[in-house]
Amino acid sequence: MKYIGAHVSIAGGISNAPLNAAAIGASAFGMFTKNQRRWQGSELEKKEIDEFQKTMEENNFKPEQVLVHDSYLINLGNPNPKKRNRSQKAFLDEARRCEKLELPLLNFHPGSHLGKISPEKSLDLIVAGINQTLTQTSDLILVIETTAGQGNYLGDKFEHLHYLIEHCNNKDRIGVCLDTCHIFGAGYDISTVEGYKKTMEEFENTVGFKYLKGAHLNDSKIEIGTNRDRHAPLGEGLIGLKAFKLLMEDPRFDNIPLILETPKPKKWKEELELLSGFIPDGN
Repeated sequence: MKYIGAHVSIAGGISNAPLNAAAIGASAFGMFTKNQRRWQGSELEKKEIDEFQKTMEENNFKPEQVLVHDSYLINLGNPNPKKRNRSQKAFLDEARRCEKLELPLLNFHPGSHLGKISPEKSLDLIVAGINQTLTQTSDLILVIETTAGQGNYLGDKFEHLHYLIEHCNNKDRIGVCLDTCHIFGAGYDISTVEGYKKTMEEFENTVGFKYLKGAHLNDSKIEIGTNRDRHAPLGEGLIGLKAFKLLMEDPRFDNIPLILETPKPKKWKEELELLSGFIPDGN
């Protein structure tokens, strides 16, 4: 079964996220658990948690249909020890917020070397951050998002994901989120049948679909291989609809949250209907 949705707003309280997802006909959704542009968020109160779980149940969402995204400020690969420590503390806080909400998937951008250390050294710092967070939490799965490589960000190569997973102390609690716009910007051509097949074969051989825990579905305003990240509505960018049809037909993307982050929320319901139409009968 395909679980499709969008990254919805938590304005007015996190319990509004399931309501906002249901309003657009989603069967999955993405969300933040606090303001994504602040280091710290207010403590989650029991009443708030109970209300969130109530609206989840009332709108028929299961925890595995939710892909939480961490703060944009966090950089586990930062070469500055003081700044990296701040990111590490914020990342652990994000993880613990997920655990309180009983949500199993925390999606995060791996980090940037900022042009100050080698990518290899930065990857090792990210590994240390992942392992430290796994040690201090219980069941949460940390989901590494692919990037376009913009701004010295790591994660634009499948080899980076392989390295992080291989050096993770608990591989049962690590996963990957494929962002269609990001991998296109990183040079992986999914716009044609041949390109899609080649990209997914490379992902399987380098990372493995067993680690795929979610996907972000975005078209791209920017040409392939430019290492830039500019989302476009489905069918209005340079990737085109063929890739999204192929993905919706691909059983390897079953039973994980597939989340729109396209820039026109008023079109999300229409885009979800479009994606649903691509799903083969019986799926």
